[in-house]
Amino acid sequence: MELKVYFETLGCAKNQVDTEVMVGIMSENKYYATADPGEADVIVVNTCGFIESAKTESVETILDLSEYKKAGVCKALVVTGCLAERYAADLKAEIPEVDAFIGTTQFDKILPIVEGIFGRGLTQIHIGDIDKNFEENLPRVLSTPSHMAYLKISEGCDNLCTYCIIPKLRGKYRSRKMEDIVAEAKGLVKQGVQELIIIAQDTTRYGIDLYDEYRLAELLEALDKIEGLKWIRLQYMYPDVIDTKLIDAIANLDKVVKYVDMPIQHGSDTVLKRMNRRTDQAHIRRVVNELREKVDEISVRTTLIVGFPGETQEEFSDLKAFIEEMKFDRLGVFAYSQEEDTPAAKMPNQVDDEIKEQRRGEIMAAQMIISEARMTGMVGKNMEVLVEELAQDDEEGLVYIGRSSFDAPEIDGVVYVHAKNNLEIGSFVHVNITDALEYDLIGEI
Repeated sequence: MELKVYFETLGCAKNQVDTEVMVGIMSENKYYATADPGEADVIVVNTCGFIESAKTESVETILDLSEYKKAGVCKALVVTGCLAERYAADLKAEIPEVDAFIGTTQFDKILPIVEGIFGRGLTQIHIGDIDKNFEENLPRVLSTPSHMAYLKISEGCDNLCTYCIIPKLRGKYRSRKMEDIVAEAKGLVKQGVQELIIIAQDTTRYGIDLYDEYRLAELLEALDKIEGLKWIRLQYMYPDVIDTKLIDAIANLDKVVKYVDMPIQHGSDTVLKRMNRRTDQAHIRRVVNELREKVDEISVRTTLIVGFPGETQEEFSDLKAFIEEMKFDRLGVFAYSQEEDTPAAKMPNQVDDEIKEQRRGEIMAAQMIISEARMTGMVGKNMEVLVEELAQDDEEGLVYIGRSSFDAPEIDGVVYVHAKNNLEIGSFVHVNITDALEYDLIGEI
């Protein structure tokens, strides 16, 4: 019997990779993925539970999709991921339509769990064992465009930032063996992938648990040798262990794009200390300056949290001054989310939501000026662009949407490319930049 499965993925790219593995497992066992939940026999919701807004979105999505179960269209409704790991018992009580809850390290058991649902009638909960190592060589079906893929190099986190629940949901830091990562990367490139985006909770700590030393630079060297691969992009790099060896690798390896995603979270030393971040403003400044000195035209992206418990106006002003000084190329800001079971949730002087949003707006306004100046400075340059989408095809001509090496998908800007002839999606073209917006560029072949 042919059964159709619909997957809905929420949250980060790490979750997306987990879903791709689940799709692969199901597809190899005569379950067929569908893009329409209305025709699915099985619906799987891979949830996020990182901050309050993500939890709300996850719950609303489960409730929406549970309507197919109530209507009798869907025979099995499964909830996986961080929200399932954290709140399975509560969700079971509130949403009885869910047949199974699968935690962050049990998703590779999706097939026997789904098959066990049919005819059983009891809600299954499969959570815990969050420190287990994952089985390698599991099938995976990409949900990204065929020219790019995320490559997860580790699981879990040991940083214990006071605002973060992730170590309690995904366990301790566990690096994958380098040979397994390289083998997966080669397999992805054989499928046509030209851009690999390296992800983990903290990519810079890769190898410390397996090899007793940080081995991200060596991993990049191994990946750089893969024939047919064009770009290697680094995300989630913590500044406290970015050293000269790693910076040199970024500078000298041809396929490693000159882009780093380095979440600093704040710029005030006192706030960073309360966050239990293992760095300070002076160290962040040194790392960014060394990156810019050694890596030509590098783009540095960062992420911030404003409104952390006890954040005074003076501490916020210190952060804002630091942002204006450092002029990060890309920047995102979150308002602090008070998460239960984290040390920060119990801290005194929680900041009002209105003040958080006001401060978030101030930082984004300051960053828009920085970004606009940076974009304007790109006018007249020639850059290589990865073509991703046709945006316009009419009497006014062809316009494609692409990304430069300075732009990660979904979180950064884009390049609007005017072309006289059709361009192949997934191809690399040289574009002359003719105009700029606050965050995006405009150019022509």
